[in-house]
Amino acid sequence: MWLYLVALVGLWTLLRFFRVRQVVSHLQDKYVFITGCDSGFGNLLARQLDRRGMRVLAACLTEKGVEELRNKTSDRLETVILDVTKTESIVTATQWVKERVGNRGTTESPVGDVCFLRAPPPPWLEFAF
Repeated sequence: MWLYLVALVGLWTLLRFFRVRQVVSHLQDKYVFITGCDSGFGNLLARQLDRRGMRVLAACLTEKGVEELRNKTSDRLETVILDVTKTESIVTATQWVKERVGNRGTTESPVGDVCFLRAPPPPWLEFAF
């Protein structure tokens, strides 16, 4: 019984060790689309990923949120106004994202109000913000 437990803990430790060592390459070539960037988690994530060199496509509900975010970030961060309760706004934002990303392909991973485009699988969770 103890041998199984020790083996399981050892395997978990080994997997964790290799998982932490995974590095996402070419962050500057990656796009991330984040909604809810006016304030809170979306705003914080957009600013921090911009600082890390990723190309951030940020969706805000208000023009005030767009201006505040633009003033705090680099040119890599682009903004759009998006009201997720209105179909026309969603269609417009979708077209806007497709124009920016082009034919590079997309991978979507929804996390709360965050959706990554061409982002790597979960290793982004390991970044120390």
